[in-house]
Amino acid sequence: MSGNLFYFILPALGGYTVTSLYLLKNPHILHKRKCTVFHSKHISHRGGRPARGAVEQGTGMLELDCHVTHDGHVVVSHDENLLRQTGHDVTLSSLDLKDLPLYKERLEVTFYAGVSGADRKFALLEDLFRKFPDVPVNIEIKENNCLLIQKVSDLVKHYNREDITVWATVDSSIMENCRRTVHKPLGGDKLSQLSNYLPGLF
Repeated sequence: MSGNLFYFILPALGGYTVTSLYLLKNPHILHKRKCTVFHSKHISHRGGRPARGAVEQGTGMLELDCHVTHDGHVVVSHDENLLRQTGHDVTLSSLDLKDLPLYKERLEVTFYAGVSGADRKFALLEDLFRKFPDVPVNIEIKENNCLLIQKVSDLVKHYNREDITVWATVDSSIMENCRRTVHKPLGGDKLSQLSNYLPGLF
């Protein structure tokens, strides 16, 4: 009896293994290919002023962080506190755009001894959208600031970038605020899955 059972189990297990391996290599047989608006193999971090060079080098997406100035301008800046970037111990949100200090002549970053550039002014998100209208952008929102989220959302809509803008954050309460601000339910055609630090929102 156990010998007969062996003759049934072995082929079934072998068939299951072969089928599983085949479907693993050819998932499109069971699942439709996802239709994405854009495909990016290379993402450049810190889009602000270095964005032009990144786009010229062929980057597929710019990743950047945004903060809002005291007078309501959305500025591309990695840090809210400007000490590391400018040498001034002030927050970006406490200053008007015209009062923002210049970047240091040489900016230390984690993976380089230092980078420098001729243009030391902070970039506006709106300028970036104007200069690179077709380049997908991943915007990280680091603070639960309703004004910032609303301004970024308004700029994305104004420049018709809903399909090529990804929102990201590491804080679920910030992402929930982004969802409410944009007023879009999950699951729409133009909407990717929205989760912390994964493509989403627009």
